[in-house]
Amino acid sequence: MTKADIAETVYEKVGGFSKKEAADIVETVFETVKATLEKGDKIKITRFGNFVVRDKKARAGRNPQTGKEIMISARRVLTFKPSVLLNKALNS
Repeated sequence: MTKADIAETVYEKVGGFSKKEAADIVETVFETVKATLEKGDKIKITRFGNFVVRDKKARAGRNPQTGKEIMISARRVLTFKPSVLLNKALNS
């Protein structure tokens, strides 16, 4: 599903908006999510799940082709933990 598909679904299900307004709403939601995660804040969406940014430390790794040891730099990663309800829906 693409962002355009999401905007189309919002347009069809919510009504009262033009397609452009629905696309703008979806874009605003994604920009808000992005800005919140960039700050390092957690996003909790009830009955859906949690988005959390974690910091990973630098560590030693190995190039699988050559076997040569390399350093993997520190970085931030996004994790998602689905809610119990979402897990049930996916596994029923």
